Amino acid sequence: MRKGFAVGLLGGSFNPAHGGHRHISLEVLRRLKLDEIWWLVSPQNPLKPAAGMAPLPARLASARAVARHPRIRVSALEAELGTQLTVDTLAALKTLHPQVRFLWIMGADNLLGFHRWVAWRELARAVPIVVAARPGYTGRSQSAPAMAWLRRYRRRSPANWRRWTLPAILFVNLQPDPRSATALRAVDPHWADGWP
Repeated sequence: MRKGFAVGLLGGSFNPAHGGHRHISLEVLRRLKLDEIWWLVSPQNPLKPAAGMAPLPARLASARAVARHPRIRVSALEAELGTQLTVDTLAALKTLHPQVRFLWIMGADNLLGFHRWVAWRELARAVPIVVAARPGYTGRSQSAPAMAWLRRYRRRSPANWRRWTLPAILFVNLQPDPRSATALRAVDPHWADGWP
C-alpha cells in the first residue's frame, strides 16, 4: 500500500453482519474519500457476553456475504494477531502498516459505551474517530460519558481529515438504517446454523 493510503476500520461482532454495516461503510468510504474499509470481525468483544455469540467462522462468512464491495475487506485480524482490545489491535496495525492512515468508525450506539473501552482516550489520540448515526441513538450519543472529554475535539466537516490534529471526532449523519444484529437474532436465533 502506498504512503497515505486511507483505511477506515469498522470493528464489531458482526453477529450477524447486515446491510446497516455495509451502508455505514459505503457512506464513510465516499464522504471521507477513503481507499478501503476493513471490517474487523472480533473473536469475542470483552464487553459482550459469550452466550449467544455465533462461532467466528459463521460471523466471518456472514460479513463476506454482506460486504460485496471491492473496497470493503473482511478479516479476523484480531484472532490472527492474538489481540482482544481495540487499542492493541490498532497499535499492531500501525506497526504492520506504518504508511497507512487509519481512522476508527463506530455507530452512535457504541459511543454510549465508549468510556468503558480499555484505554479509550489512547485510542482517540491515535486515530480520528468517525461516529455514524444510528436510529434512536444519535441525540443520546451527544451526551455519552466519553463526550465530556471528546466534545472539545469535535470536527464539523470531513474535509482535510488527514491533516487533523488528534484527538478528533466527526459525526456523520446518514439516512437512518433500522437494521441491527440484535433484531436479526430475535427473528432467527439460529441464523449461524447455515454458515460454515
